[in-house]
Amino acid sequence: MYYQIRYLIVLVIGTIYHGSRAIIAGLFRIPDTDGGIYDRCGREWGRWLLWAAGVRVDEVHVERIPPNTPVVYVSNHQSFFDMLAILAVLPGKLRFVAKKEMQKIPFLGRAMKSANQIFIDRGNRAKALRAYEETATWVRAGMSAVVFAEGTRSRTGELQRFKKGPFVFAIACQVPVMPLYIANTFDILPKGSIWVRPRPITVYFGEPIPVEGLTYEDRDRLLDETRGVIERLRAEASEDR
Repeated sequence: MYYQIRYLIVLVIGTIYHGSRAIIAGLFRIPDTDGGIYDRCGREWGRWLLWAAGVRVDEVHVERIPPNTPVVYVSNHQSFFDMLAILAVLPGKLRFVAKKEMQKIPFLGRAMKSANQIFIDRGNRAKALRAYEETATWVRAGMSAVVFAEGTRSRTGELQRFKKGPFVFAIACQVPVMPLYIANTFDILPKGSIWVRPRPITVYFGEPIPVEGLTYEDRDRLLDETRGVIERLRAEASEDR
C-alpha cells in the first residue's frame, strides 16, 4: 500500500512538473539537442516514477550497444513500466514511436508532442509510411528511436505477434536494430491495472542487427531475425529468475 500511494502521488506531481517543463520549452522553441531539456524531462520523470514504485532497473549485455551511433531499439511490451525502464537506462538522444491515440491523453500527450516524440497513425498506411520516412531523417542525423514490436501491451505477459511497421521504419532509418527484452514489468503493472507491485526490472540487450542496404522487401526477414533474438533474450531471462 505504501508504494502504491507514493507512486500515484509522484505520477501526478511528476507528470505535471516534468510535462510542464517540456511544454514550456516547446512554446519557447528551445532547440531539441542531445541531453537537452526534452531528454532530461523524460529521464527524470521515468526515474522519479521508478523510485516511487520501489523498482530498480538492472542491465544485461549493455556493452552491446554500438558506441557513438544512433540505433532503432526494438522491444517487447508488457507494461507502462517498459517505457520508464527505457527512459532510465538508454543513453543518448532518444524518442519513442507511439500510436497517435497517445496524443489524446490529457497533459501527457501535449508534453510528448512538445518533446518531439513520434506519433504514428497505424490505421492509415500512407500516413504511417510518410511519418516513418520523415522520422528516419532525424534518426540518421543522430537520434535513436524506440519501437514496441507488438504494437500494444501484452495482456498475458507473453510475446504477441510482431507488427511489420517497426521494421519498415528501421529499414528507412538505415541504422542498426538493437533488440531488447524487458523482464518483470508485467508483474509490476499489468495492462488495465493501477495497482503497483514492486519488482526489479532487467533490460536484456541483444547483439545489434545491421540494416544498411536492406530494402522494403527485406522487412519480413528483419522481423523474423529480430524476434528470434528477443525470444533468446526472453529464454535467458527465464533462466535468470
